[in-house]
Order: sequence, then C-alpha cells, then structure tokens
Amino acid sequence: MATVFWDHQGLLLVDFHTCGATVNAASYCATLDQLHKAFRRKRPELLLKGVLLLHDNARLHTVLVTRDLKQRFRWNVLVHPPYSLDLAPSDFHLFGR
Repeated sequence: MATVFWDHQGLLLVDFHTCGATVNAASYCATLDQLHKAFRRKRPELLLKGVLLLHDNARLHTVLVTRDLKQRFRWNVLVHPPYSLDLAPSDFHLFGR
C-alpha cells in the first residue's frame, strides 16, 4: 500500500507501507513528518504561505496526536464531507480519465 501526497505542481511524497502492515496514528504521524520534510525540500515557500491538507475523516486523521502534529506544523485541514464521489481528487490526479 502507498500513501500519496501532491499539489498542483506534482508529487510531493509517496510513502510505501510494508505489505500487511496496519496504518495507525503513529505510522500516519511518521508519514506526515516525512511530508513536512518533503515540503521543506521541494516547496519551502508553501510552509510560509500555509499548507492546506485535504483528507477524509478516518480516525487516524482525526485523533489528538495527529491533530497536534498538524497544528505544530501550522497546517490547515480542509473540511471534507463523510463520503462524496465527486470529491475524490486522487481518482483524477493519479489515474486520469
């Protein structure tokens, strides 16, 4: 499994997970830390302007430790409806039409 992050300029991070591994809050925070480093390397100006993160409301995205990390990074999270077929940007960005 892979977790993919991108912006309008292209890929920022692809984080591959071990086959059969469980993704929990700790592993997701480690991925967010890698993403923060990717921003510093590839898009440092966005860290000054502000990062907008769009992800669903899965528990590992909303638990306190994850929210605290995003707050420490000063990232803003866009409100995402529980489920919406028309708001699946990865379907369009990663797989095209």
